[in-house]
Amino acid sequence: MAGNKGGPWGGGGAGGDNDGRGNGHTGSDQGNGGRNKGEEGPQIPEIDELVKKGQEQLRVLMGGRSGGGGGGRGAGDGGRQGLPRGSIGLGFLAAVVVWVFTSFYTVKPEEQSVELFLGKFLSVGNPGLNFAPWPFVTAEVIAVTSERTEDIGVGRAGSDAGLMLTGDENIVDIDFQVVWNIVDPEQFLFNLRDPRPTIRAVSESAMREIIAQSELAPILNRDRGAIAGRLQDLIQSTLDSYGSGVNVIRVNFDKADPPQSVIDAFRDVQAAEQERDRLQNVADAYANKVLAEARGQAAQLLEEAEGYRAQQVNQAEGEASRFSAVLAEYEKAPDVTRKRLYLETMENVLGQMDKIILDKSAGGEGQGIVPYLPLNELRRGGKN
Repeated sequence: MAGNKGGPWGGGGAGGDNDGRGNGHTGSDQGNGGRNKGEEGPQIPEIDELVKKGQEQLRVLMGGRSGGGGGGRGAGDGGRQGLPRGSIGLGFLAAVVVWVFTSFYTVKPEEQSVELFLGKFLSVGNPGLNFAPWPFVTAEVIAVTSERTEDIGVGRAGSDAGLMLTGDENIVDIDFQVVWNIVDPEQFLFNLRDPRPTIRAVSESAMREIIAQSELAPILNRDRGAIAGRLQDLIQSTLDSYGSGVNVIRVNFDKADPPQSVIDAFRDVQAAEQERDRLQNVADAYANKVLAEARGQAAQLLEEAEGYRAQQVNQAEGEASRFSAVLAEYEKAPDVTRKRLYLETMENVLGQMDKIILDKSAGGEGQGIVPYLPLNELRRGGKN
């Protein structure tokens, strides 16, 4: 065998000595070549052995058996099956680490988790590190405190989601926003199949109900805050009846305008209504003025009539009292009273007119004329 081992490279040690006498350089080169091959030769079986070990380990992991040791280990191991115990232990430890890593999970402060045991609700996890033994228990982590929004009638060109009919049969274009979050993760996951479409549908339906009970003018002007409050309460009560686990934080009433296609005509109508109101106010002011003057004149006439009535009554009562007094005196002295009444009457009659006194006792024409001095005219002139 020794001779054969060195044969292919020109002989081993003995052959080299015999040939060295005839060609020492060649023997030396071949001897060096034999040593190099002897140093490199063992590396090839080691690589093959490592490859075979890897194949055997792969077979064991896949559930097969070892096909017997290769190379020098085949006879020594006697065909031992499976991997070494150290490799099995490392694999088991790695599986445990993976299982623990999969079973522990973290919940942030703004989140909550819902743990499911074989798909059925088990418990709610709080913020922090939680344990759910996989694969029997799984966890769904949900952000509960973050605010979510649903915009209805906003940024939807060609959509009629914001067009609603009012109680006075007008159409109004409304844009509003519903801000909500989650208060019960269990109800949110199990009672709502499509949460966001459900909240949108409930919000739009509630707004249509409220708008149908209102008139157009208050919606466009003063009732926006009241409508937003009513809308929030109605959406919340509807979602609570579904057991949704959703809390409506607020409703933002962004816009309430007539439809874009008729907004010019609507503005013309509004201008006409304002002009009508102005003219009506002017007419009301004039009517109030005239009515006040008429009421004042009526009150004045009533007061004058009342004064005249009182005057006439008092005058009649005075004359009746005077007549009664004169009658009493007449009954005592008829002639004297009669003459006195005559003189007083003539005084009252003649005292209000211009007079010329003629004395019939004087003879001749014009002899009885007494010059008359108009003392009353002189008194009037002096007063002027």
